[in-house]
Amino acid sequence: MKPLPPGSKIVIASHNPGKVREIGDLLRPLGLEVVSAGELGLPEPEETGKTFEENAIIKARAAAEGARLPALADDSGLCVDALGGAPGIYSARWGGPEKDFYKAMEKVEEGLREKGATTPEQRKAHFVCALALAWPDGNVETFRGEVHGHLVWPPRGEKGFGYDPIFVPKGHDITFAEMEPEKKHAMSHRARAFEKLLAALRAAREES
Repeated sequence: MKPLPPGSKIVIASHNPGKVREIGDLLRPLGLEVVSAGELGLPEPEETGKTFEENAIIKARAAAEGARLPALADDSGLCVDALGGAPGIYSARWGGPEKDFYKAMEKVEEGLREKGATTPEQRKAHFVCALALAWPDGNVETFRGEVHGHLVWPPRGEKGFGYDPIFVPKGHDITFAEMEPEKKHAMSHRARAFEKLLAALRAAREES
């Protein structure tokens, strides 16, 4: 891992202002200057990977090459055991072109009903976040975080986004969308991946 000294500029390979803001907050302890691929006018590459890691690498490498700066990308989604891991890397696409996540949640629920999945054990699912940190020379590091739980229906809560209203994390009885954001962020798949990333970046600084 190459070190990123305080004040280094890093590109967040996303055009989603909410995601850029969240990732910027998570990187703040390291004193890095954050800029988004959207602000730089970089095009969004086609995500042709077969795994979360492959898609994160595609996005990070494209931004690093385009900006000639280190770049960080994430790829995340919901994996449902009874559906063979679907929607997985296609989690956003299940909402259609307009990214209608209620429609996506309905599609998941229809799949579970077809399988006769009614108990929490039969409705197990987990969120995955893969982070890729790429440098302009093509070097790349990946970090993965997961949070496990089960799915409920109907959707509950207004505080989350995506599939949060149907996901109850293990050891809890409320959905991610019913949780206070601080509580969710402390235990989410993204937080767990970021813990690994930040530890690696701090270690690289200490070694340099």
